Amino acid sequence: MAQQSTSLSAHISSLLSSHPNRTALAHDVLPSLLRTLPTIARALRTTSVSRAGSANSFGDDQLNVDVLAENIIRDAIAQVPSIRTASSEEDPVEKAAYKGSDQSTEKYTVAFDPLDGSSIIAPNWTVGTIIGVWDGESALSQDATPRERLVASILGVLGPRTSAVVAVRVPGGGEGSVFEVGVSEEGEIEVLRADVKLDQTPKTKYFAPANLRCAAENARYAELVNHYIQQKYTLRYSGGLVPDVFHAFVKGHGIYISPVTQKSPAKLRRLYELTPVALLVECAGGTALDSKDGSRVLDTPVRDTDERGGLVCGNNEDVELVRARLLEG
Repeated sequence: MAQQSTSLSAHISSLLSSHPNRTALAHDVLPSLLRTLPTIARALRTTSVSRAGSANSFGDDQLNVDVLAENIIRDAIAQVPSIRTASSEEDPVEKAAYKGSDQSTEKYTVAFDPLDGSSIIAPNWTVGTIIGVWDGESALSQDATPRERLVASILGVLGPRTSAVVAVRVPGGGEGSVFEVGVSEEGEIEVLRADVKLDQTPKTKYFAPANLRCAAENARYAELVNHYIQQKYTLRYSGGLVPDVFHAFVKGHGIYISPVTQKSPAKLRRLYELTPVALLVECAGGTALDSKDGSRVLDTPVRDTDERGGLVCGNNEDVELVRARLLEG
């Protein structure tokens, strides 16, 4: 395990070579978070999915596997000195995370969705984990934007294989980078692709139209979906944010659309879902907009854990088409 972990740390360190004050991020924070993924995957394989008989602070019913995943990540971050604070979609209150004595000069907040895809867990479809790592002891700010303070994000994919894409972009660090890793049952981490980019001239184009029922009430959305059909885009939509966005990183192309209308209000939480995904998409060369107002996801401060929005993300040209046909006017 040490050899693979060193390989991961070395890769992250190379991305942060001009930022020597990010040692804990490279060697402790990201490796510890990634190693939670096979444990969560194993829990899913060995646990029958059922109602937990409880609800989170947002009023959402919890599944037993939601609680399991939450506890696994909480246990891991409690061992990392530089993670000072954490909150999640299951427990959306920022609380002290590290349980030992305070020795680290780096300070991070972790905000995570422990198990994204509750609606498709029961039929045994691929689900995932979304994690954002923020500078400082809180992810919330009245003025500072996620673009200024979100330094890393993880999109963990819990399918036949356990894998993840990771984005790293620190202030003053340029455009950032995305890489893909595989994580073994034993927690060994292998860098599979050192540089993940969205292809601006793809041979095959893919679309993922979330909340397709919205097309029945929104003629512009119906027209947009029909455009993709007429242009022979390939449909790749599972109903899970993680696998649908991850598909674009694997294939090099994809447009994911989660519209917001009066009858279909915004439901994706900005802190736990939108901002980490947006960082990954931008670092891979794409664009991520909030379909609620057409703004860039990373340009609006997150002031509360329950702020919600919609999402349009993917290759630049395709996102601009959605902006023009669906979000403007």
